[in-house]
Amino acid sequence: MRNQLWRYINRKKVKVEFGSLSTTVPVSCRYGVDRGTPINRYYIEKFLASRAELVRGRLLEVGDSRYSHRYGSPRVKQFDVLHAPPGSQEATIVGDLTDPASLPTDAFDCFICTQTFDCIFDLQRAVMGAHSLLKPGGVLLATMSGIGQISRYDMDRWGDYWRFTTASATRLFQPIFTGGVEVGSFGNVLAAIALLQGLAVEDLPDPALLDENDPDYPLIVTVTARKV
Repeated sequence: MRNQLWRYINRKKVKVEFGSLSTTVPVSCRYGVDRGTPINRYYIEKFLASRAELVRGRLLEVGDSRYSHRYGSPRVKQFDVLHAPPGSQEATIVGDLTDPASLPTDAFDCFICTQTFDCIFDLQRAVMGAHSLLKPGGVLLATMSGIGQISRYDMDRWGDYWRFTTASATRLFQPIFTGGVEVGSFGNVLAAIALLQGLAVEDLPDPALLDENDPDYPLIVTVTARKV
């Protein structure tokens, strides 16, 4: 905290040049996906890469199996995909995390659940549903939005309800996942500005700037939660 305050004192009189950002219209309203690699996806993939050894056995992922294949092969024996609304061609399980009756129980060694809890209003039931899916000893790898715009795609379909801090994630997951919960975050003020403007990683003068983590500017909150 002292270092952050010192940095602020040293920079507070610096003249700011807004340039092409002096507008209320973002560079992209699609998280930068139309420009390159979205800032939030950079952090999601960095988190999953750091937990790759946990991606194994029978694996479940929300929406598709992209990350399961990227980080799990060849440790994964079976790939499954969870989707709530019917109609997904990739879904092997159509179910709702808030409705345990729609889900298998004690079935998976690992559950990759990225940017999903943002869009579920009944958070506690959803976390309980994620816990129920896992075998004893299984692990949930989840990411959630901290700082970020509304996802219009999600809002118009099933809702975009929540933004998280490490404190809220800890209080949400710890009582349910008694096998242990590790909560972290990725982001800094530059990354936050870039994300809100819809810039991509490729737009930055040096992508390595994203790797300096400032816990006061969490773009992505991460959870590694184990079931007893």
